[in-house]
Amino acid sequence: MTVTFSLNGETVSIEAAPTVTLLDWLRETRGLKGTKEGCNEGDCGACTVMVTDDRGARALNACILFLPQLHGKALRTVEGIAGPGGSLHPAQVAMVEAHGSQCGFCTPGFIVSMATAHLNGRTDHDDALAGNLCRCTGYAPIVRAAEAIEGIAAPDWMRDTPPGVDVLPEAPETADALAAWYEANPDGTLIAGATDVGLWVTKQFRDLDKVAFLHRCRDLQRIETGSDEIRIGAGVTMAALLPMLRGRYPSYAEMVRRYGSDQVRQAATIGGNIANGSPIGDNPPALIALGATLHLRKGDTRRDLPLEDFFLDYGKQDRAPGEFVEAVTIPAEAPSLRVYKLSKRFDQDISAVCGAFNVTVEDGAVTSARIAFGGMAGIPKRAASVEAALLGQPWTAETIVAAAAKMGEDFTPLSDMRASADYRLKTAGNMLRRYFRDLSGETVSVLEVAP
Repeated sequence: MTVTFSLNGETVSIEAAPTVTLLDWLRETRGLKGTKEGCNEGDCGACTVMVTDDRGARALNACILFLPQLHGKALRTVEGIAGPGGSLHPAQVAMVEAHGSQCGFCTPGFIVSMATAHLNGRTDHDDALAGNLCRCTGYAPIVRAAEAIEGIAAPDWMRDTPPGVDVLPEAPETADALAAWYEANPDGTLIAGATDVGLWVTKQFRDLDKVAFLHRCRDLQRIETGSDEIRIGAGVTMAALLPMLRGRYPSYAEMVRRYGSDQVRQAATIGGNIANGSPIGDNPPALIALGATLHLRKGDTRRDLPLEDFFLDYGKQDRAPGEFVEAVTIPAEAPSLRVYKLSKRFDQDISAVCGAFNVTVEDGAVTSARIAFGGMAGIPKRAASVEAALLGQPWTAETIVAAAAKMGEDFTPLSDMRASADYRLKTAGNMLRRYFRDLSGETVSVLEVAP
């Protein structure tokens, strides 16, 4: 297929196989070696590039970005962060002055992330740089470099205009076109952000024959807010979802802030996180606790089901060949929702346990309870016995202790590199205790120390 995009200010058109990664093309074909290969799975940020389209500029991981995803967009690698004649970007100057580089392997990725955040006027440096890992400098001088360029105007050359392009057949423009293609090609692979599918190629070395890229289906990228419900299109990225969550579900939003890195959140979609059926996906527990409804589509036929019914068994979902996730609907408010994520590394790490709690208390007694966990079973799953132990009971510490003891009836977790089965059960019970204290107004953040 012919893919056209702007590379460091120059329009290029290339013939590319669907699953050639941008990282491989830059280094092996284009000879741009500044973009580094570190983990090759979207974790370390050494391959960070800046991609601009009509939604603005985003930092993305080149290692799990396929070339067709760049069609019609503008790309800047670290070689294009410096200006004409080699004039340095303020981020590059600041990194030199702050001594923000030692071995230098991670530095190009940091520069691109920093320059992209600077262009967007961001000052949340810890979040913007959390997806770039450094093993020798320590982050303090890097953050000081980012702080030093606050308020400095972004160079003109950073403001790219994406080229006008023709339609790419492998990238349908609407959900209707996608539905027609997938019904005709039920054995095909749908690629949204490629944060999961990318690893099928880079780590599992799969050959993907028929593929459709969903990033041009703008009608799947809408958030529609009503008085009672919010409908979230399957193509909404986690970065686009975050502002809405912050205003309505701050605890859920805080979990999403820790969801991957900024590079991953800019690519990963809520529909992809649901459809891949991962038992450690962080969105499903929160959505199940909210009582979310999933909207599926095959051709012109649509059906709805409670989200918890979508997950049948490990690696198995209630989705027919040629059927795809179109949207998910959640209530417009849920003041008692809390989401707690436990992982070895606080930022940008896979959950050992993710718990979501949504309990209603009226006149001192529990009238409804929806509690769901990830990392505790082969699928995201409700804690039915725990919920039953709460319903109708007084909202007291004694009730919480009795309900927490029921975790073993709901879950038989595995022991793996992230946590033992016993640890998972204990921490799941502790999350329920934390929830009780949280709703009581106590400070429960693991980042705060209380006497």
